[in-house]
Amino acid sequence: MKDVFARLASDFLSAIVFLVVYLITDNVVLATSVAIAGAIAQVIYARVKGQQLNYMTYASLALVVVLGTVTLLTNDPRFMLAKPSIAHFAIGAIMLKRGWMLRYMPPIVAETVPEYVTAAGYAWAALMFVIGAGMIAVAATGDLKLWAFYITVVAGGAKILAFAVQYVVLRLIVTSRRRAAARA
Repeated sequence: MKDVFARLASDFLSAIVFLVVYLITDNVVLATSVAIAGAIAQVIYARVKGQQLNYMTYASLALVVVLGTVTLLTNDPRFMLAKPSIAHFAIGAIMLKRGWMLRYMPPIVAETVPEYVTAAGYAWAALMFVIGAGMIAVAATGDLKLWAFYITVVAGGAKILAFAVQYVVLRLIVTSRRRAAARA
């Protein structure tokens, strides 16, 4: 779980840096430049440390550079604010793979209710698409405070709530099936 949060923080570091610098300075050019430099430094640091970089790392870097350049050319922060939505769409697309979630489940869940785990995987994909679309809509307003609220409270809260609901539902179904099997 710690690795998941570290990976998410790494993936969204440029957006976080952009937001913090922009809120402190109210300077789009400075915030964008720092975010681009930070994303490049992240990749260089990982390469120097000998860490293997995957496709998503390079895709994220490309998005930061491209959207950052457009932000610099237009002096409009909305392009940088849209970056996390693209990541949500990419993750949602990956989550459309049937059964992707099974490997993350405890064996008792994966063996007892694989069909529910697969359905939960599709539900997570849908959630990622909805969050990504909402993020674009909020980014289009250009309101940084609303965007920060959306990305932290709404998007973060939706994921926490979805995880909690999934945990409770799967636990109830597994318990029910195991009791029924014991009676039979």
